Amino acid sequence: MIEIRGLHKSFGAKHVLNGVDLTIQDGETMCIIGKSGCGKSVMLKHIVGLLAADKGSVIVDGRDVSTLSTKELFAMRQKIGYVFQGAALFDSMTVWENVVLGLYEHGERDNTVMDGEARRVLAAVGLLPDEQQSGSAAFEKEYAILRDKKPSDLSGGMRKRVGVARALVGSPKYIMYDEPTTGLDPVTSEQIDQLIIALTKKIAVTSIVITHDMFSVYNIAKNVAMLENGRVHFYGTPDELRASTDAVVREFIDRYESKPV
Repeated sequence: MIEIRGLHKSFGAKHVLNGVDLTIQDGETMCIIGKSGCGKSVMLKHIVGLLAADKGSVIVDGRDVSTLSTKELFAMRQKIGYVFQGAALFDSMTVWENVVLGLYEHGERDNTVMDGEARRVLAAVGLLPDEQQSGSAAFEKEYAILRDKKPSDLSGGMRKRVGVARALVGSPKYIMYDEPTTGLDPVTSEQIDQLIIALTKKIAVTSIVITHDMFSVYNIAKNVAMLENGRVHFYGTPDELRASTDAVVREFIDRYESKPV
């Protein structure tokens, strides 16, 4: 569970977070919405300890992030996978190299270990047959082709899936998605939504999704938090969000239900 309590953060004279209170329960999909610059990404950076709060606390699995030693912070971050906007794959690397990069950076050099993890996560995101078929002729043929492809050889949806696969390496407890459907066509966006839902059910991961895509919010979220003026302005289910008569909420919904993302 992640608990954010009275979180404040300023950059110079700009107050970005002004007392955010939010609890993210284990196993849920939480969508974070709000206008650009409202502090969504800043809040996530506090969760992983990339930023230190001016005031308040972030507690991950009962531990206050601000009190962790460097070694403890490193261990905590290994519980968290991050899917960057646009997938953020390295163009010069193959699919395999992109997926196992985190393992390599953490000191893993055994290609058998890295290969096994690549097979597992690429199957988990639907780019390969079910992992139980690993070793079969069909699985090995598809894996051999996919692993050596470069990002430029992939469609937008496939690149996004590879980005999700990379985030799944090491079986993290939490996955954070930064605008996972931005720039994708409606069909591919729906496929990514269904992937997030499937992963939540299959591996019981807790998903935190920053998005402006209201259709994704309605599809995937258990709960929704809307940031406004550095605080949580709205918290509730997607149905409660749609039914809200709050002027700020209505303005946001009306804008992004009709705007391509």
